[in-house]
Amino acid sequence: MCTFPDEAGGNLKETAQRANAVREAWEAAGGRFIGIWWTFGKYDGVVVHEAPDDKTANRLLLATGMQGNVRTTTLRAFGEEEIEGVLKDL
Repeated sequence: MCTFPDEAGGNLKETAQRANAVREAWEAAGGRFIGIWWTFGKYDGVVVHEAPDDKTANRLLLATGMQGNVRTTTLRAFGEEEIEGVLKDL
């Protein structure tokens, strides 16, 4: 999920182009950019992507945030098989 900081107001017209640049960065790092949706409400957008590992995801999210055009809130999701592997050790 992401929000646009107040300072990004003048750059909002380029948001689709920036989304394409983010897509290219994720794919170049071996990730998969599933989609982006612009939203109303508490968050200005939702982005769904996959990365080869948590370190790569964190690096890409930090690099995106450092540009100053967006703030991100990240949720690490677990698929059914992955969560079953976690839960079996409880």
